[in-house]
Amino acid sequence: MKNNKEILSDILAHLDNLSHIRLDKIPEIDLYMDQVTSFMEDHLTKTKRNPEDKVLTKTMINNYAKNRLLPPPVKKKYSRQHILLLLFIYYYKSLLSFSDIEQLFAPITERHFSASSGLSLSDIYEEVFSLEKEQMERLKEDTKAKFSTAMTMFADADQEEQDYLQLFAFISELSFDVYLKKQMIEMIIDELRKESSVQKSAGKKEK
Repeated sequence: MKNNKEILSDILAHLDNLSHIRLDKIPEIDLYMDQVTSFMEDHLTKTKRNPEDKVLTKTMINNYAKNRLLPPPVKKKYSRQHILLLLFIYYYKSLLSFSDIEQLFAPITERHFSASSGLSLSDIYEEVFSLEKEQMERLKEDTKAKFSTAMTMFADADQEEQDYLQLFAFISELSFDVYLKKQMIEMIIDELRKESSVQKSAGKKEK
C-alpha cells in the first residue's frame, strides 16, 4: 500500500488532471441519445471511479426526463442545451436528490433553456465554470492543509497504526467538509422551495 504522502500526491495529480468540458467542445448540432451518451463518455471518462462505470446511460436520461430535470427531446434529438443541463446534473447528482436538483434547475430551465434573448444556458455554463481554475487552486491548498493537520495526530500510536489513523483523520476532515457544504446547499434549496411555494399560492389566489 502507498504511504500517506504518496496518496496525497496522487490526489493532487488527479485534481490537476480534471477539467470541465469547454463550451467549444459541445456540439451545436442536435444529437440522438446514443450520440449524447458517447459524447459524455468520451469527455468525462477521467471522472469515473472505475473503468467499467458508465458516465451516462439511456436509462439515466429517461429517469432525468421522468423526474423533470430535463426537457423532452425534439424528434428524438437532444440539443446543446440538453447536453449542458446533463453536465450540470452529472456534477450535482452525487450530492443532491432529484427533488432538490429539480427545484434548483426549474428557474434555469424555464428562463434560459430556450432563451431567444438575454442570457442563454451556454452563457450561464461558461460563466459558472470560469470559476474552475481559482476554485481548484483553493481546493488543493485546503487539501494540503487538512493533510498536514491530520499528519500531526495520533503521535503516541505505533508507527503502522499511526499511519492508518492519520489517513483516517484526513478522510474524516474531507468528509466533514463535504457534509457541512451539503448542509448549506440543502438549506439554500429548502429556502428556494419555500419561496416557490409562496409564489404559487399567491398566483392561485389572484386567479
